[in-house]
Amino acid sequence: QESMHAYAANVYTTVVEELMKGKQRKFIAVEQEFFRLWWDVVATDTQKQQVHQLLQEGRLEFVIGGQVMHDEAVTLIDDQILQLTEGHGFLYETFGFRPQFSWHVDPFGASATTPTLFALAGFNAHLISRIDYDLKADMQKNKKLQFVWQGSPSLSERQEIFTHVMDQYSYCTPSQLPFSNRSGFFWNGFATFPDPPKDGVYPNMSLPVTDANLHLYAQTMVANIKERAAWFRTGDVLWPWGCDKQFFNASVQYSNMDLLVDYINKHSGEFGVTVQYATVSDYFQAVYSRNLTWEIRDSQDFLPYSTEPFQAWTGFYTSRSTLKGIARRASSLLYAGESFFTQYVRKHPEGSVCKCKALKQLQSLRWAVSEVQHHDGITGTESPKVKDMYMNNLMYGMFNVKKLMASIIFDINNAKKNGEVYTSVYTKDSGKPDVDQYVVVYNPLAWNITTFVTVSVSSEAVSVYDELGRSVPAQVQSSVESQSTYDLYILVAISGLSYRKYSIKPLNGKQSAFIGRSIKYKRRDLTRADQQRGQLFPVVNSCYQIVFDQNTNLMHSITERETNQTVQFTQEFLEYHVNGDTMKGPISDNYLFAPNASAVPVSKAVGLEVMSGSLVTEIRQYFYSNVTSQDYIYAVYTRLYSVPEGYDGKLLCHRIEQEYSVGPLELNREAVLRTSTNLNTRQLLYTDNNGYQMQKRPFKAYVNNTVARNYYPMVQTAYIEDDTTRLMLLAERAHGVSSQGNGQVEVMLHRRLWNNLQWDLNNNLTLNDSSVVRPVIWLILGPKAVTNTLYRTSGLALEHRPVVMFGALSGDKPKLPRRLEQNSVHDSPITVPPNLHLQTLSIPGWKYSSNHADQVRSIRMGKQKQGDADFSRVLLRIRHLYEVGEDPVLSQPVMVDLK
Repeated sequence: QESMHAYAANVYTTVVEELMKGKQRKFIAVEQEFFRLWWDVVATDTQKQQVHQLLQEGRLEFVIGGQVMHDEAVTLIDDQILQLTEGHGFLYETFGFRPQFSWHVDPFGASATTPTLFALAGFNAHLISRIDYDLKADMQKNKKLQFVWQGSPSLSERQEIFTHVMDQYSYCTPSQLPFSNRSGFFWNGFATFPDPPKDGVYPNMSLPVTDANLHLYAQTMVANIKERAAWFRTGDVLWPWGCDKQFFNASVQYSNMDLLVDYINKHSGEFGVTVQYATVSDYFQAVYSRNLTWEIRDSQDFLPYSTEPFQAWTGFYTSRSTLKGIARRASSLLYAGESFFTQYVRKHPEGSVCKCKALKQLQSLRWAVSEVQHHDGITGTESPKVKDMYMNNLMYGMFNVKKLMASIIFDINNAKKNGEVYTSVYTKDSGKPDVDQYVVVYNPLAWNITTFVTVSVSSEAVSVYDELGRSVPAQVQSSVESQSTYDLYILVAISGLSYRKYSIKPLNGKQSAFIGRSIKYKRRDLTRADQQRGQLFPVVNSCYQIVFDQNTNLMHSITERETNQTVQFTQEFLEYHVNGDTMKGPISDNYLFAPNASAVPVSKAVGLEVMSGSLVTEIRQYFYSNVTSQDYIYAVYTRLYSVPEGYDGKLLCHRIEQEYSVGPLELNREAVLRTSTNLNTRQLLYTDNNGYQMQKRPFKAYVNNTVARNYYPMVQTAYIEDDTTRLMLLAERAHGVSSQGNGQVEVMLHRRLWNNLQWDLNNNLTLNDSSVVRPVIWLILGPKAVTNTLYRTSGLALEHRPVVMFGALSGDKPKLPRRLEQNSVHDSPITVPPNLHLQTLSIPGWKYSSNHADQVRSIRMGKQKQGDADFSRVLLRIRHLYEVGEDPVLSQPVMVDLK
């Protein structure tokens, strides 16, 4: 909103005005969030007509067309698609126009998912800029900045895209003038916050073009064009005119640009150059018409990204971990809410929930999840004030969708509308930790799931029952969080896209929940731990035996029981100490990670408590800075699950769940969990691109900054392996991850930084993040073939954990049906095969005509459909989860009956 006020609204207002004044002028617009705010709030009817005309003439062009220019390193493909869909839906509905080109000039490194996504979206070319400085220099020298990118190893040439990498000058006009100490080419100066200057005089307004300097200006521009021309194979040079926060006073920009463009073209014989205003489309059309043959790039990405020897942009993989976590929870809740609402509309057309209001509730979360995908959003590279805006929008949207889901449940069950519903998603604070309550659990995945949901209760003496009054396996134990409450683990088995209701009642003599019993072990001083053997004790379920060492209270080994293979397995927390003084060397900040030495172990003493029960064993480890410390700085809660006969416990059994508590950190510390094994991994790490495909990450030695340059983003998955065994990590938010030694994998969990770099101080980008973060990681250990069949479904089970809603019990409410069908038991639940994922099931609400000619005609005649959204159009996406050749069975194509 501040940006709209300070400059962004003026960009669209003045650019549209200036484009109307000169037929030769052109402009590209990228992010739809700003454009839509202008269109909905600022634009007059005349300006709207002019935008329609300029688009038809090809002089205004939307590129990318998503809500934002999304980050490529730490975003999920589902959320990239969501934000692209959100922007494209608006553009097609409003203008009958679909973007054809990307302009990914600012994300910090380039993922191989992006070219695939844009190829699938029907783009004709892809444009990137930020890749490693040394790699870019090499490509530039050898005229290799343009290639055809086959970003997906499975889709390869079927979804390839021509890709252009911007040269060393990147996406801003070079502003140095050899004939003046004032800057050039940025005649409107720089935007000021929070208000535009009253007198219209902005800071750093460039030297105006005059008769006296016109020739010198032209010479400067031509020299730069010729320098760049030498780096490309064709005689066409893309010369970006503008930068961040530019063109807010387009009249001064275009009037100076016109003079230069005309002068160079009048003297083109002398200069050897002609220039023209162009859109991205014009440029790629010119290159295309040269009919050259291009090199093919495979599915290797451009991550990580460094700008100079000590500037590795690998810190943002972890920055603002809380925001990263909330963004993913919000995305997952949106996914659940969309399918819940879609089924409700299809199966209860006469239902009493207001559909238009419901759509607004969903749209508030679509917008929030879309905008946070911005390359200065989920990345954690924004100021605290902007971070708070993202958080507030996400929380508001989540609140709306929870309210919607609760109201649908009430409607289906014709419950009294005044009955209170406590809604809480994934958190342990269930509104009221009453013993007498019911829990509604929705499974948003299109498979049957068997898992545990956790609820807070006020007493150990509870029983849990299903809709038919049958006892449900459950376990209750004292909570980590507070002395006065208990964690109740309920074993739920729910079919695809269905929900079930469970009643929690005070114990009345009948079957009760299992009670988890605590054994506390003595705090161990790691500096004095005697090396004697025999002090080991095991924790076991059907799939694993985890052995702990009583000398240290640390993990010792894990045995995969089916193959009886034991892997030495230790975990420790370490901290990288980083420099905050620019006078003393490279600094870490929101973007950069610049450790000044190896990581240092943080704790000298470890406390241990084991909560054991029939269903859940929870190992609580507390890490202290020394043996007498009052408070721990780190904790790990490791959970192993056991499933009774009659339940499908395959996924649950194979999951070692770890939840960490990290912080508050001291200043200029970066916290990592390092897991060391005896697997001979040759320091090879595998990490995912955006939860879509895996990348091979061999350890690379550099002259400088080797630690930081071997950090990669883990969005959902990372693993290490030897010839037979693989250790997989599955995450519910993005983290930086690295393998700094053979058999090792380390995950950066949290960062707290302060530095005196002027740019960071001016923009409040010092990341003084004093929060406590609680990330969760699931570990899967086993033979490669076994982990292969488990990791995709497990990753999605972690991403899309069941939605839990709470309600107070009152007397005889009607029984809930098992599913959203009104008691029609014969209507079978939705199940897709385990190698497919129902990626989207939603009602977008778009009003456009499915016939393109009709849609364009109605827009040209100003007769777009007004009024209510279209609730009969459902958006369905199904994704195959496996690469070609990845698994003998699961990689096979699948036939699906869409009905």
